[in-house]
Amino acid sequence: MKLSELAEQTESTIESGSPDLEITSTAGLSLAGPGDVTFLANPKYTPQLAETRAGAVFLNEKTPIDRMDIAVLRAKDAYVAYTLAMRIFFPQPELRPFIHPAAVIDPSASVADDVEIHANAVVGPNCVIAAGVRLMPNVTIYQGVKIGEGSTIHSNTSVRENCEIGRNCIIHNNSTIGSDGFGYARTPDKKWLKIPQTGRVVLEDDVEIGANSAIDCASVGETRIKCGAKIDNLVQIGHSCTVDEDALICSQTGLAGSSHIGKRVILTGQVGIAGHLSIGDDAVFTAKSGISHDVEPGKVMSGIPAFDNRDWLRSTAAFRRLGEFVQRIKRIEKHLGLK
Repeated sequence: MKLSELAEQTESTIESGSPDLEITSTAGLSLAGPGDVTFLANPKYTPQLAETRAGAVFLNEKTPIDRMDIAVLRAKDAYVAYTLAMRIFFPQPELRPFIHPAAVIDPSASVADDVEIHANAVVGPNCVIAAGVRLMPNVTIYQGVKIGEGSTIHSNTSVRENCEIGRNCIIHNNSTIGSDGFGYARTPDKKWLKIPQTGRVVLEDDVEIGANSAIDCASVGETRIKCGAKIDNLVQIGHSCTVDEDALICSQTGLAGSSHIGKRVILTGQVGIAGHLSIGDDAVFTAKSGISHDVEPGKVMSGIPAFDNRDWLRSTAAFRRLGEFVQRIKRIEKHLGLK
């Protein structure tokens, strides 16, 4: 692909270099060769810009460069431009419509003609599988499930009864959609009585679920993951939760039941959300934060229990000096004759 075509398709502009330069792939700064386009978005990696062998580089609009031997593509966001380039050079494989002889499909299921269903996949009664769906080997689809156009479900995933998967969703290996919510009532003799989990899970369009994640169905009603939400590996979503549009939930995060996560919220690794809480739009929680109360929109929170990130940074700075403060107090007490 010529540099001029790449610029057009990645919404960037050529600052230097020949428009006819051939770009054949993408690679990171340290790995790129003459036919590759690379990028710099994080200033931490600026020293690598002087050493990269790439033929071209995406840079943000104000990022300086003093090399004349590399083509420069200016973009509003170099990382987004590079991602667009990767999607050009590494497209998803085209659908190969077929149903493997070892797949088991209930006669009452409605399955579109142009689907890709691999060996040992199971589709239960009264399911609806739309056009362009991929079910990889050993996927299990329980009864009454609906899967929208263009969605891909990877091997060993289970989608439980009556759940609904929207269009263009991706569910990675070994995840479970619609497992029973963790609901028990304690009897007078202190035994746990299982509460029937009669609800379902709904994934709206363009949702992606990582590997080994679990999204529990509601005891009544539904657990809903809204359009564009992205959920990492090893995430637990409790029963009756709502994750709103374009939220990002990172690995090992857990949501207790009936939590509401607002639009564009970012929960980084190992965040814990207590039950029945509401997290406002655009809030961000740093790693290992523990949330025990409702959070206003736009807040950046840290710590256990979580509080304002700026206050947390000051507190952790003071915590590192506690030993010094103790010794100082002891000296003051000795000087005042208090000990």
